[in-house]
Amino acid sequence: MKRIGAHVSAAGGVENAPLNAAAIGATAFALFTKNQRQWIANPLTDENIEGFRRNCAENNLPLNQVLAHDSYLINLGHPETEGLGKSRHSFFDEMKRCEQLGISLLNFHPGSHLNKHSEEDCLKTIAESINLALEKTSMVTAVIENTAGQGTNMGHRFEHIAAIIGQVDDQQRVGVCLDTCHSFAAGYDLLTAEACAATFAEFDQVVGFKYLRGMHLNDSKKGLGSRVDRHHSLGQGELGLEVFKYIMNDDRFDDMPMILETIDDSIWAQELELLQSFEK
Repeated sequence: MKRIGAHVSAAGGVENAPLNAAAIGATAFALFTKNQRQWIANPLTDENIEGFRRNCAENNLPLNQVLAHDSYLINLGHPETEGLGKSRHSFFDEMKRCEQLGISLLNFHPGSHLNKHSEEDCLKTIAESINLALEKTSMVTAVIENTAGQGTNMGHRFEHIAAIIGQVDDQQRVGVCLDTCHSFAAGYDLLTAEACAATFAEFDQVVGFKYLRGMHLNDSKKGLGSRVDRHHSLGQGELGLEVFKYIMNDDRFDDMPMILETIDDSIWAQELELLQSFEK
């Protein structure tokens, strides 16, 4: 079964996110459990936690189909002690918030070297950061999102993701979220069914489908290999619709949260209907 939704607002409290997901007909959803542009957040209250769990249950949104996203400020590969320390502390806090809510998947961008240490050292630092967070938590999987490759961001090559996973001690609690826009912008062709088959075969060979825990379904404003991260609504960008038709008819993408982060939230319900129409 395909589980599709969007990254919905949690304004007013995390307990509102499942209500916003249900309003667009989602069967999965993503959210920020705190303000994504601030280091510090108020602790979750019992009312937040109980309301979130209740609203998920009442709207048939299983907790294992919720893909939390961490703060944009976090850089788990930071080359400097202070920045790395703040990032690791914040990432651990994000994991603890997921544990409190019963969310088992925390999606994050791997990190950036900032031209201050090597790619190899950055990947090693990212893996060390994941290990530290997993050691102090018990049920949340660290889900690495592939990137478009802007600036000094790591994770735009499947080999980067494989290198990180290879250095994680508990590989039962590390996974991957593939973003269609990021993949395309990073240079992975997804324009035709044949291209999709080749790209996902490469992912399987280099990383492994066994690590795939979720998808971000986004069209791209920029072209193949642009290394620019600009999302677009489905069918309105350079990527087109073939990759979404492919994904919706491939069993390897069953039973995982597949999330819209497209730019016009007013048409999310229609985009979900469009995705459902692709299933044969």
